[in-house]
Amino acid sequence: GKYQFSHELVDIETLNRRAFEADLELTALSLHAYAHLADKYAICACGASMGDKYGPMVVARDEVSLAELNDATIAIPGTLTTAYLALRMCMGVDFKYVVVPFDEILNVVEAGSIDGEEVHAGLIIHEGQLTYAEEGLRKIVDLGHWWAERTDGLPLPLGGNVIRRDLGTPTILKVSRMLRESIAYGLEHRAEALEYAEQFGRGLDRDRTDKFVGMYVNQLTLDYGDRGRSAVIRMFDEAHNMGIISHPVTIDFTSL
Repeated sequence: GKYQFSHELVDIETLNRRAFEADLELTALSLHAYAHLADKYAICACGASMGDKYGPMVVARDEVSLAELNDATIAIPGTLTTAYLALRMCMGVDFKYVVVPFDEILNVVEAGSIDGEEVHAGLIIHEGQLTYAEEGLRKIVDLGHWWAERTDGLPLPLGGNVIRRDLGTPTILKVSRMLRESIAYGLEHRAEALEYAEQFGRGLDRDRTDKFVGMYVNQLTLDYGDRGRSAVIRMFDEAHNMGIISHPVTIDFTSL
């Protein structure tokens, strides 16, 4: 049709920050960032990334409890990531952190410091969830598992696609449907899609690429569904009640 799409490959925290300028009509976004951008963007009903009893992890060199990290420094991938929001909720306290590019966190934890600052643990959101143990690191908490236990089995909503409100309802609906068709095509042509995805896999072999993609691209990606919508609403409500998000967040999903 009349629409053209340009694919910009940028890390999620950079996209979160760019969204405040609303220069992208359609963008991936951490749902934590959406709490501050609901006036500019609506959430697409498709394109979600959720952890269903798994998700971002805190890893460390030594076996420690989460409570022992209250006074430690944790490397995080950005303050607008949903992983950081979930960890704040899980720990129940403000903790010391240093922001590190998401794909460098494992190396920083292994080294034990960055720019002369001691780092005790790291919050990982990428393929390192499958490989951290091979690098001699230990899992302290899986935030997806923690959230499922807290919410009687809801998935942990992490990222989503959002679309700029000023495009108008007809364009928003049309683009959202095209996005869903694209995701459905990828799921139906899995081998071809995985071959394309491997170039972004940062060293994963085909089997691990398949596993990692399957963790975060699935039926919940096609549509949040009742479970996904309930999870988003609950996450924002609890974060607001805990004072982590300062204001109530109005959730507005596009229709399919």
